[in-house]
Amino acid sequence: MAMDGRQGARCTAFEGTRRIASGALGEVALATKAVVERGPTGPVLVFDDDTSEPIELDLRGSDEDVLRRLAPPPPPAEEPKATRGPGRPRLGVVAREVTLLPRHWEWLAAQPGGASVALRRLVDEARRDREPADRLRAAREAAYRFMSAMAGDAPGFEEATRALFAGDRVRFTAQTADWPSDVRDHARRLAAAAFDA
Repeated sequence: MAMDGRQGARCTAFEGTRRIASGALGEVALATKAVVERGPTGPVLVFDDDTSEPIELDLRGSDEDVLRRLAPPPPPAEEPKATRGPGRPRLGVVAREVTLLPRHWEWLAAQPGGASVALRRLVDEARRDREPADRLRAAREAAYRFMSAMAGDAPGFEEATRALFAGDRVRFTAQTADWPSDVRDHARRLAAAAFDA
């Protein structure tokens, strides 16, 4: 995942199983650049701290070059505001096709405000109701993504994965005990978000 314009994003870098740095993307990029320039002893990987998606960094050139590539792009030039005529204000509404059965359309048409208002209300309610489950799913996926990349062949990986998805912190801790310390600690930190969700 490229990270242009996200210099302040939080991430963690590894050289093999050793943690290089953790923190803001700009700081981690410079620490990673120093390791790459001296000659790494293992693969160098950088992970987004929220999702565990890998981050691709362009480490060519000077430190300033690296940071400049990570800086957010300048805002677009201000366009002159067009005079709006009568009608509905722009709300960022996006028109897309929705396929429903006739009974669904009938129900939606009978709702106050019509189909669009009813669908927006239903989506907002579902998002609010599903928020805890969505947070749990995202935390588990982030931990699993990191574990697969960094500890996929480590002893206890499969049992640790089962424990993660079962919400069994004790078994997860036991299964990760023999992993390299930096990998183990990062995996446990990511998994803690799933266990606490």
